[in-house]
Amino acid sequence: MMTTLHQDALPDGAPHLRRTLSLPWLVFYGVGVTVGAGIFALIGEVLRLAGDHAPLAFLLAGLIAAVTGVSYALLVRVFPRAGGEAVFVNRGLGRVWGRVAGFGMVATGTISSAVVALAFAGYMRALVAVPEELLVGAVILSLAGVAWLGVRESVVLAALVTVLEVGALVVVIGFGVPLLGDLPSVALSFVPAGDAVLLAGVLSGAVLAFFAFIGFEDIVNMAEETVRPARTVPRAILWTIAITVTLYALLAAIAAQAPNRAEIAGSAAPLAVLFEAVSGRAGEGIAGVAALAMINGILVQIVMASRVLYGMANEGLAPAWFGAVGAWRRTPTRATVTVAACVLTLALLVPLVRLAEWSSLVTLGVFALVNLALVALGRSLDDPLVRRFRWWGALGAALCLGIAGFQILSAVIAPG
Repeated sequence: MMTTLHQDALPDGAPHLRRTLSLPWLVFYGVGVTVGAGIFALIGEVLRLAGDHAPLAFLLAGLIAAVTGVSYALLVRVFPRAGGEAVFVNRGLGRVWGRVAGFGMVATGTISSAVVALAFAGYMRALVAVPEELLVGAVILSLAGVAWLGVRESVVLAALVTVLEVGALVVVIGFGVPLLGDLPSVALSFVPAGDAVLLAGVLSGAVLAFFAFIGFEDIVNMAEETVRPARTVPRAILWTIAITVTLYALLAAIAAQAPNRAEIAGSAAPLAVLFEAVSGRAGEGIAGVAALAMINGILVQIVMASRVLYGMANEGLAPAWFGAVGAWRRTPTRATVTVAACVLTLALLVPLVRLAEWSSLVTLGVFALVNLALVALGRSLDDPLVRRFRWWGALGAALCLGIAGFQILSAVIAPG
């Protein structure tokens, strides 16, 4: 039978990544990459689609994410390696699918960083008269420098921004708590709609809300820089999902009870409008936190994509050149520089709206492969939890493929 593979299996004499991350830092990282720009922009659209049942849409999305999250948590116990998806799929389904999964995650991380960099530049241009290209280049190169300095420095910066992000959400929730006083109405918002049209709206809202949970999977790529990764990383994944589900469900419940719901649903800055409604104060501060969330999103995606490349190189799925670790900073310098260069090129040269839409489909495809890898590995690994829960992966794969199919069908039948 196949046994657990630890980092000690890496070639002796080569510089290894520095293990500095404990559970609190890893949870900060996970929440930071998950609670990003998405929730600040998506809550209005989910409210428009699901209406009174927006909280149910976020809860369903969180449960779908949690199913795949459990698969990640099970597999990272056995393979605590950078390049998690590529490692899992390579060991379970073979090298071809391992490459597909790995390069899929690198592509989505790179494209997401470029899209967020452009969004950040557009926001900043409304505040300062600076060319977009200069803003894009400055933010990408600066954050690539932070990623190169070290994972601890990257996570510290991400943690600081995460405190602001989560703090902003908690402030909105705090001001909105009085709207939750009508407990029967709040409870009904979590009950499935009986009408077919309403149910379709809830499902559409859940599909959209699902992408506000994407990010927890990046935690596994920090495994080689984590203390006791086989124990710490699974816990960080589950804590991250639990925290985000709680925050999103509360926010959605408050938004569904807000008197100016139509205005929130139609706004480009819905969380700022919600804050104004529940607090009676200006929402510029919330909008500013949204800009910081964009910076956080760029940083964590550069860190994630570079670790995936590094891990793939060590698995023999990518050129060995990417597996080099800098002797001074002990970070994957070549992989980091490559990812940053690709992000910058995409942001400056390519229209990314359609690419960003398809990147979400790639992410769902990777999730499906990871879940199928759990099914396959459950037959050969001697880890009792993986063997016991191998068919959990079948459920996760079915959910991911179902969401992807629903998204494709919706795009095909959409007007225009």
